[in-house]
Amino acid sequence: MNPRLLTIIFVLTLAVLAKPQQKASPTPEFPSDIPKDARVRTVLSDKTPSGQDAVWTTSDGIIHEFFQFNDRGRGPKIYTNYKLDVKGLVIAEDSKGVDYMKNPVEEHFSLDGTNASWKNQAEDTHLSNASGKAYVDLDGGPESLALLTRAALKNGGEIDLLPSGQVAVRNVKSVPIEANGAKLTATLYEVSGLGYEPAYLWLDEDQQFFATTYGWSSTARQGFESVVPTLHKAQQQVENARAAELARALTHAPTGDVVIKNVNLFDSEKAKILPRQRVAVHGDRIVSIAPETGQTAPANAEVIDGSGKTLLPGLWDLHAQLFPLNAFMDVAAGVTTVRDMGNSIEDLTTLRQHIEDGTQIGPRVVRAGFIDGPGAFEGPIKVLAATPQEALARVDRYADLGYVQIKIYSSVKPELVPIIVNEAHKRGLRVSGHVPAGMVAEQFIRDGADEIQHMNFVFLNFMPDIKETRTPERFIAPGKRGADLDLNSPQVNNFIALLKERHIVIDATMGVWESTYTDRQGQVARIDQPIFDRLPVQAQRGIKAGGGSLPVPDDATDKQYRASYAKMEAMLKKLYDSGVQLVSGTDAGNGYALHRELEIYTHAGISASEVLRMATLEGARVMHMDKDFGSVTTGKYADMILVNGDPTTQISDIRRIDLVMKNGKLLRPAELYHAIGVQ
Repeated sequence: MNPRLLTIIFVLTLAVLAKPQQKASPTPEFPSDIPKDARVRTVLSDKTPSGQDAVWTTSDGIIHEFFQFNDRGRGPKIYTNYKLDVKGLVIAEDSKGVDYMKNPVEEHFSLDGTNASWKNQAEDTHLSNASGKAYVDLDGGPESLALLTRAALKNGGEIDLLPSGQVAVRNVKSVPIEANGAKLTATLYEVSGLGYEPAYLWLDEDQQFFATTYGWSSTARQGFESVVPTLHKAQQQVENARAAELARALTHAPTGDVVIKNVNLFDSEKAKILPRQRVAVHGDRIVSIAPETGQTAPANAEVIDGSGKTLLPGLWDLHAQLFPLNAFMDVAAGVTTVRDMGNSIEDLTTLRQHIEDGTQIGPRVVRAGFIDGPGAFEGPIKVLAATPQEALARVDRYADLGYVQIKIYSSVKPELVPIIVNEAHKRGLRVSGHVPAGMVAEQFIRDGADEIQHMNFVFLNFMPDIKETRTPERFIAPGKRGADLDLNSPQVNNFIALLKERHIVIDATMGVWESTYTDRQGQVARIDQPIFDRLPVQAQRGIKAGGGSLPVPDDATDKQYRASYAKMEAMLKKLYDSGVQLVSGTDAGNGYALHRELEIYTHAGISASEVLRMATLEGARVMHMDKDFGSVTTGKYADMILVNGDPTTQISDIRRIDLVMKNGKLLRPAELYHAIGVQ
């Protein structure tokens, strides 16, 4: 599967996706020019149809594919043609359409003997000595993974790739399937070498595409949509076994105490460095902190030399949607606690349990329960409320399950907000969210919300004419008009005063807006630049291809978007200077995004020490967990990171993490990254 499609699927999984208005399908119209005998697959957002994938072969032997889905007005629409040689290897491919953010894309590949050439929005490449190698496209649909898998199977289970690398394919398990009176056996294949972890797909007895399932996004043969949960469960068993194997190999459990000697300790209470300290851990707790005197450690202790390094509390990401891969990457980046802002109750419960029992590497998980309203833009997490009674029931269910927060989403009726807030507060839960369509942030706050997700909703507060904020207009309007907002106007000052008066928390997710307004096709996204050269080749290609930013049709739009993003950074600093509580959250699919988030905060003018306090102690305080977390303090849990440098003077040093301690267990980022192909 092409790296951009994997990225799109991951974005789709993290996003809250579209669903029907009053039973009507959100699926985009199926083109009339698709042949009647095409093999049609349904793209599903959870269990709800949201698009189609159709494949047919013409008399000249060319395989044609059409792929599209709809996610609240976003989503790709791409036509692809494949020409194969006698061994099933793609020797010519042409794709054209639009990507997830509706940017135009076009890709061409050809293999003539030993010479290969391809051109797309990120590459224009010619290579010799390419005979027998499989091209990994950027813009093809799901069929491309099936073609690659079959080519590898015909070549003994392995095949070299263009532009570089190799995939290995293995048959993992077979499952008997029955739907609508039809029976077949679907076989799961694991395809290793395309990215951070294996890709999986299901083929039928003839090795034809049957299904793929990734998180909330699936593509399944038409008529067999009902069996996706069965396939998903079977695939999860395979993925869980692999995760448990990695956890056993990469988690180091000390046999005695751990002593970190001669280390510079970041005091997150005072936001300053305490030089040359000795920190001791027994089990999962910090048992002593004292100035370094060179004393001998206990005989059974594991001693770690912290000379020239900084010990900090583990980092907090307060805006995540957690899945196994990004849970793993969080820990590699020093993130030891996340707040999950919207997820399947069942999937998150399972993942959280695996993390807690040590069979999945991941951070501690604080749960916020997602509530949306039914309609054309409802999300796939089927916790929906259209009436006061339903709203109360949804809050109570989350409270009974031990959730600590409610996240309101865009389709909730404004009149239900105070009902949700009152019940949540009565049950001891905080309330945050997107500002629902039809209201602005000030009304959301006056109705009792404790927190706002995303800086764009702060800006939309001053654009009351933008009523439909469930669509990409909630990105476009702040991008086009944000630069013109006067941050010293009475309206802005009065709003900020209200935020401070009500002790409102702002989860700005600034990296999202840097990407949305400043990333460009063919360029490495700012968030990825520091680690880009270390990433797997196919991940690098997907990043350079872009697809996370809004379409930029001309220079004037480019300048306006960049100016609006700069104004968002200025607003961030003004909020901080005004005493508004900020938290560090990413809404991203990898741990290192938090490093960029913290860099953005310092670029906006907040000191590195204060930003680090925000990403540690302040996160724990906001979630009322600072009794046990958020600082390196005697008696607290041993969630810490050892940084090779001093991020209080150079925030980018936060990327140089040598060691992560979570719950007293030791994990080495270099080993974790190596396990997923990051150098």
